Amino acid sequence: MGGSDQDLGYFGPGSVSWQVDREVTVLFGGARALLMQAAHPLVIAGVNQTQMYDRSPWKRLQRTLMLTYTITFGTKAEAHAAADRINEVHARINGTDPVTGKAYDALDPYLLLYVHATLVDSALLYEELTIGRLDDEGRQRFHEEQMLAAELVRIPKESIPPTVPALRAWLADVEDRGELAVTEGARRVAGLFVDPPRDAEWRPILPQVARLAFGTLSPHVREMYGVRWNATKEAALRSTFALMRAARPLLPAKYRYVEPYNEWVRQGRRTPTLRSVGPHG
Repeated sequence: MGGSDQDLGYFGPGSVSWQVDREVTVLFGGARALLMQAAHPLVIAGVNQTQMYDRSPWKRLQRTLMLTYTITFGTKAEAHAAADRINEVHARINGTDPVTGKAYDALDPYLLLYVHATLVDSALLYEELTIGRLDDEGRQRFHEEQMLAAELVRIPKESIPPTVPALRAWLADVEDRGELAVTEGARRVAGLFVDPPRDAEWRPILPQVARLAFGTLSPHVREMYGVRWNATKEAALRSTFALMRAARPLLPAKYRYVEPYNEWVRQGRRTPTLRSVGPHG
């Protein structure tokens, strides 16, 4: 795989997407994104239709995650196959939400954009809190690269807010309009982290991952989940992130980077050189 004609996919090792998505600490931000997604009744209604949380919920969640990573780290053919699989699943998910009475469709560009926005926002937030390599230009590059991934899963590029601040403002507007609500389905998602099933990978640390995820939600969404917050918890949260940031460079690759990235390095028998992004790149 180390040849010059190697298919590095749509991003490649010089991309900001590889630099951000390879980090385990950024992966932990996926818990925050999942809680945000679950707090949208029409998103969680579609998840409930798949019965994801009724049969091997953690394994199903891992399979979804691996499809997402394939789009980032896979070849172009692998990325398209993963996107096609995601789109195929989404095409079968539609109906009426029993909680709100509203129709939902997993191919609805608006709902897809909401899911995408939570992932980008959370990845950038956790990069900032646990790594801190990206500057504003690097964050914008990540956002623009992820627009390509969004298009592969049928999100029209013209519907995506063009800048990181605009994307975050769009997410805030969703919340301000009162679209979010923590239903029983959302509480079941939270339970995957607070009380993870026995087959969950990294089960011992998931409650801590959940604590960080709840702590980085907006105060309103956190309150909807019934999580009480105070200055002491906030100080502990900041201390934990500071410790993660200090310890991260000392970790071996097995624990510092996600497995799809480590597999690429093993097969390529070399460590990719990433372009510098920001003052510490």
